[in-house]
Amino acid sequence: MWWQPDDCSRAVERAQAAYNEKKYERAASDFEAALSSCPNKDPIFMALGQAQLMSRQFAASVRSFSNVSNNPMARKLAADALYLSGKDTEAEEMLKSALALDPQHEPSIYALGRMYYQSSRYPEAVEQFQKVLRRDPKSFRAHDNLGLVYDAMHQDSLALKHFFAALDLVIKDHPEYDWAHANLADFFLKRNEFEKAFQLAAEAAKRNPASARNFFLTGKALAQMNKDGIALKWLRQSVVLDPDYGAAHYFLAQVLRRNGKSEEAAKHFDIFKKVNVNVRTRR
Repeated sequence: MWWQPDDCSRAVERAQAAYNEKKYERAASDFEAALSSCPNKDPIFMALGQAQLMSRQFAASVRSFSNVSNNPMARKLAADALYLSGKDTEAEEMLKSALALDPQHEPSIYALGRMYYQSSRYPEAVEQFQKVLRRDPKSFRAHDNLGLVYDAMHQDSLALKHFFAALDLVIKDHPEYDWAHANLADFFLKRNEFEKAFQLAAEAAKRNPASARNFFLTGKALAQMNKDGIALKWLRQSVVLDPDYGAAHYFLAQVLRRNGKSEEAAKHFDIFKKVNVNVRTRR
C-alpha cells in the first residue's frame, strides 16, 4: 500500500492539535487530509464529523458520520447536526436508528429526551429521561432535565424533586456543571422567589463565568429585588458575553429605561429586534 503509518500519525496529530485549540475549521481540513494516509478510516471520519459539527458545517458533518457503519455514537452525533440545522424529523429518525443498533445507548436516549422536551412532547421526554435514570440513578443531567420537563408540565413538586437531586449530585462532584443551579434559578424567578433565584444564579455564574445566561438570570433576580445598580452590571456583562442574547438585551433595556437611561435603552431594544432569540444549542 502506498500510505505510510507515520504519515497517518503526523496528519492525525496535526488535526487533533487544531481541534484541541478550538480551531475547528482547520481541524476539519486536516482530518479530511488525513483520510488519504490512514488505513482505518472510521476513527478519522468520526473526528472529522465532530470537527465539522463544532464549526457548524452541519451537512458535511452528517456526511462524514454516515461513512461510519453500524456505530450508534456516529448516528447520535449526526442527529445533533441535523437538529442544529433545523431538521427535527430527520434528527429524531437518526436517533431512533442509533437505538435500533443499541437500545441501551445512553447518549442517544438522553438526546431523544432533550429533543422531545424542546418540541414540547413532555410525556415522551419524561419516558426517555427515566430510562437514563434506570440505567444510571446518578445521572445529574437526566435529573436536571426532568426538572425542566416537570416545570413545563406545571408539576412543581416533581420538578423540585429532580432539580434538588441534580444539585445534590453536582454540588461537590461536578463543579463544572452550572445548568442545575441556573435552571432552578429560572424556576424560582418564574415564581417570584427572587432571593432564592439570585443565590442560585450567582452560584451558576461562579461555576461558569462564560455563560451569558447565568449573568442574565442573576441580573434579572437583582432587578426584581429593586437592586438596579448592581443588576445593570450583571446584565451588561451578559450581553458582552453573548451579543446575540435577545432576552438579555430586552430586559437590560427595560431596567435602563426605568432608570432614566433612555438612549442606552433604545440601543438595546434595537438590538433585541434584530437578533435571533431562538438559536439552537447542544446540551
